Amino acid sequence: MSRRRRALFAVAILLGGTSIPPAAAAPPASPWAETEQTAVRLIAATEAVGTAESVPLGLEFRLEKDWKIYWRSPGDAGFPPRPDWSGSENLAQATLSWPVPARFSVLGLETLGYEDAVVLPLAARLERPGRPLRLRASVDYLTCKEICIPYTAELALDLPGGEAAPSPFAHLINRFAVRVPGNGAAHGLSIQRVEAVGEGSTAALRVVASAASPFGAPDVFVEGPPELTFGRPDVLLEQAGHVAVATLRVHGLDRLEQPLAQLPLTVTLADGPRGAERAVVPVAASASGTASLGLIVGLALLGGLILNLMPCVLPVLSIKLLGVVSHGGRAPGEVRLSFVATAAGIVFSFLVLAAGLIGVKAAGGVIGWGIQFQQPWFLVAMAVIVTLFAGNLWGFFEIRLPAALAGLGGPSASAGGLAGSFLTGAFATLLATPCSAPFLGTAVAFALARGAGDILLVFAALGLGLALPYLLVAAVPAMATRLPKPGPWMIWLRRVLGFALAATAAWLVTVLAGVLGAVPAAAIAFVLAVIIGFLAAGHHFGGPFRAASMVAVAGLTVIAFVVPISAGGKSVAAGPAALSKVWQPFDEAAIGGLVEKGNVVFVDVTADWCVTCQINKTFVLGRDAVVARLAAPPVLAMEADWTRPSTDIARYLASFGRYGIPFNVVYGPRAPQGLVLPELLSEAAVLGALERAAAIPPAN
Repeated sequence: MSRRRRALFAVAILLGGTSIPPAAAAPPASPWAETEQTAVRLIAATEAVGTAESVPLGLEFRLEKDWKIYWRSPGDAGFPPRPDWSGSENLAQATLSWPVPARFSVLGLETLGYEDAVVLPLAARLERPGRPLRLRASVDYLTCKEICIPYTAELALDLPGGEAAPSPFAHLINRFAVRVPGNGAAHGLSIQRVEAVGEGSTAALRVVASAASPFGAPDVFVEGPPELTFGRPDVLLEQAGHVAVATLRVHGLDRLEQPLAQLPLTVTLADGPRGAERAVVPVAASASGTASLGLIVGLALLGGLILNLMPCVLPVLSIKLLGVVSHGGRAPGEVRLSFVATAAGIVFSFLVLAAGLIGVKAAGGVIGWGIQFQQPWFLVAMAVIVTLFAGNLWGFFEIRLPAALAGLGGPSASAGGLAGSFLTGAFATLLATPCSAPFLGTAVAFALARGAGDILLVFAALGLGLALPYLLVAAVPAMATRLPKPGPWMIWLRRVLGFALAATAAWLVTVLAGVLGAVPAAAIAFVLAVIIGFLAAGHHFGGPFRAASMVAVAGLTVIAFVVPISAGGKSVAAGPAALSKVWQPFDEAAIGGLVEKGNVVFVDVTADWCVTCQINKTFVLGRDAVVARLAAPPVLAMEADWTRPSTDIARYLASFGRYGIPFNVVYGPRAPQGLVLPELLSEAAVLGALERAAAIPPAN
């Protein structure tokens, strides 16, 4: 090559040098600080600091097989990574976050931490946003396998000023950042209640949580005063895995002066990579959670007895009353057998109901008291049966059992024999289930949260309580035998009591309107009216009886076209007009935020088929003083309508250990976990709970 050509070539290289790409900039990460078991470094989610007040970073650990580091609360042993940021420049504060940990159980020790690899997200707040950041960290940490080794890693990372473009580590940091427990909403998790159970050596903490998608293998970690330790939880899954009830033993309370129900705790719920965290002060456990099985059986017996006085059972009063008066003048032994058979029908029906609930629970279905009234087929069947019973009492036809069954009571037994008495008890049980009563909710909640044996025992006690009036007559037959012998007056009594069952049929049609819709319910009511009309037309009698039958037909016809249409809306439409304007739809996810803003939230779980719920609305919630309080800020009233099946409402009830309605609870700044009200409301109970839950204590 000539000298000239070599000169031109050199000039070309000099002029074109700028087109040669520079070496790639180093990624925003510190060098690894490596040991035989671990490697740790600082990484940044952005290439530069940008203009924000903080920069997202990560403290990345890589661990050899079976070695681990510890969570912020390590458990029975260990200590978490502790960065010291001395020597950093333009750093105001560095906040470390902790993804959901794993539990390690070794020789009775429970520890919490991470294995394989983990990134602890960091938020570095700058003293001067936009200026370069110079990080210097000295990180003390402990890594363990069969032995534990403490290490100190010296890390350095510089981030220049400039645009905060995403770095190659942005996705990695974010993958662990989403595993940092927040309130759980992003993962569909919610820590519903935290309860203190027992005292001293028997003290335990019960955590009730719910999940939008079923739990897999949930775990619970509790942080509190250093004097306390919390054992591995025993977890019971309910409501097809959507509700978890975790019970943790608590040790060390004897070293504290405060009871568990007054201690501030931080509860972390983990289920695989998803988690939720909540700062709480436990509430004292409900009676159903602390009571013995013997006490619950006693409460079930009392609740079943009180159930005889509840509105749902009143329609059966006609059958009960006829059962008593029909034995006037009969032999005591016959009376005793008849009433024992009725009591047996009640107890047997409760056991059948318990067996059904056990089966549904085992299959992962939703269980609860009275939920069969959510099913249209059940409502239609009950409406037809009640209508036929009314027609029987009016004398349109006679209900006769098969000869084999009718003869079980002997020739002198009451109509239908002992089988008829037995079926009367079963019928009474079916109509009793949409009602609740004092003590019944506690007993049912206890039973349905436990095993099959306890469910059968408690439900048998409920049935025995409902059957006690029959057993009383069986024990003292003179209560029935001394009544006047049946005569013409019985015919009049049957006609009058038939209207009680006709009213029950009308009520069932209105419930059907809420479950199935107004048009199908109207069709069912019309069919019932046709049945009664057809039976009445084929039975020839005159005078007031004929008039009574015509009134019945006309009434059911009106029901067919008017009642379902008016009942097709919300159940509160039957209550006071002012109260209907107070309610807003139930939104469980919004309750926490509303309470944090100082609001008081009143929740009413109700249903069209729940007669006790409607009694509460009419005679307590509909009163002027209560309506005014529910309508006045900062109170918000939410209605959860359980007329139709709802897994969300069932899960919400289960979070309080409840499986039936009515259910009312009040939340507020002074009651963030809710104050549960009794099944039968009173004005004083509602207003008192609203005051206790408010931010400002009530004035003396």
